[in-house]
Amino acid sequence: MAGKQDENSPGAVWFRAPQQRRRAPALSRDRIIAIAVDRLDREGIDGLSLRKIAGDLDVHATSLYWHVATKGDVLDLALDEVFAEVALPANAAERDWSDIILLFMRQLRAMLLRHPWAASLAGTRPLAGPHALARSETVYAALSRAGFEGATLAAAAASVSQLVIASASTQTAWADRAEDASRDALRQRITEDRETYPTLAAHLSDFLGDWDSQFDITAHTLIAGLAAHRA
Repeated sequence: MAGKQDENSPGAVWFRAPQQRRRAPALSRDRIIAIAVDRLDREGIDGLSLRKIAGDLDVHATSLYWHVATKGDVLDLALDEVFAEVALPANAAERDWSDIILLFMRQLRAMLLRHPWAASLAGTRPLAGPHALARSETVYAALSRAGFEGATLAAAAASVSQLVIASASTQTAWADRAEDASRDALRQRITEDRETYPTLAAHLSDFLGDWDSQFDITAHTLIAGLAAHRA
């Protein structure tokens, strides 16, 4: 049938009709996802499987199929679960839109750095779960109050989330590769080849600056650009 979603496609869990069952088994989806998040934090995406989750829960793997159909389901559910850690601002309608956006960006980044696997998933899977959608609603509402609308509103919201996801993905990738050694090697290469990379060499300390400062400057620059576009 035209438009039917592949059972194994990313985000399918959010659009699949719930499985009908005569009785609810003792195992719950919440328990499965809590175990999945813990395993993802410890071993990453490659260390996750339904068999391993079943082992952690001391149940047979077939018990999981009452609640999740595929590993992709688990990834989507786990990703939405950690989005709940991004706090929704109190009295958002009464606060300046730029404060809401900056708070969201900082909280989203902090969450993605706590759960490194989530950064790569957030850029490759649809954020269609209730926690992620609630955060998207907050961003859209703040930007809408600022005067953005239509395609410009969608583009502004995308720039906010994509900047954070890309920044966190880059930082976690460096962390996986002995960051200090990698920075030293890159610093030495640019220094030795300063005639080839004169601008990088002239700004080497800033080029290899700390992640927090770079993100803070980038976030404020984006918000300033959005404000100028709105004006």
